Amino acid sequence: MNFLAIETSTEACSVALVHGDEVIERSEVAPRRHAELVLPMADALLAEAGLSRTALDGIAVGRGPGAFTGVRLGVSLAQGMAMALDVPVVTVSSLQALALEAPEDDAAVLSVIDARMGEIYVAAWRREDDGSVTLLDRERVDTAAALVLPDVSSWHVVGTGWTTYQDALRQRIAAPIRSAEGARYPQARHVAELAVRRFRDGDAVAPELALPVYLRDKVALTLVEQGKA
Repeated sequence: MNFLAIETSTEACSVALVHGDEVIERSEVAPRRHAELVLPMADALLAEAGLSRTALDGIAVGRGPGAFTGVRLGVSLAQGMAMALDVPVVTVSSLQALALEAPEDDAAVLSVIDARMGEIYVAAWRREDDGSVTLLDRERVDTAAALVLPDVSSWHVVGTGWTTYQDALRQRIAAPIRSAEGARYPQARHVAELAVRRFRDGDAVAPELALPVYLRDKVALTLVEQGKA
């Protein structure tokens, strides 16, 4: 199976190509340059693997949550490429992909993306024996100061929300924190990892049914509201 994975929901722009049992990738932290970078990255990976776009069996994409423009770009590109190639799409939670950036042990994982305006996109995960992660609560947008977490023995914390709201998060995290890394972003290689089994099981959708997840009810602010944020 050959498929392309795209993740542009945060400051990191990344693309991965699954080619048989091999995964190759390109990734760059490049705020506001995703539209410029993502297609050249995809073409470079295809050239490296010696494939044309018509050899792709599907497209995987990080569906968010994350930056509105980044989520919209990734999903739109995935839809457009899949429609042109007449292949299906698998959408993957960007918070779940981010959780796979944490160390692999028995600690729970808290993935936190800075959502701006004093909020975070957040979810808690349990690490399984096969290295995958299972949702412990729910994906949501919240303030770090009001965060309520499940009862676990220890945590790994990953994502830009830690960099911005570390002090508030420490007050809400009761169990020991084994590791905390703010300079971590959802990566296309993890989107690909999460999508592989779903593609093989036929758990994919038509391009027009591949939808973004923003979590915020209101994803666009007026200029006045932005000034108050």
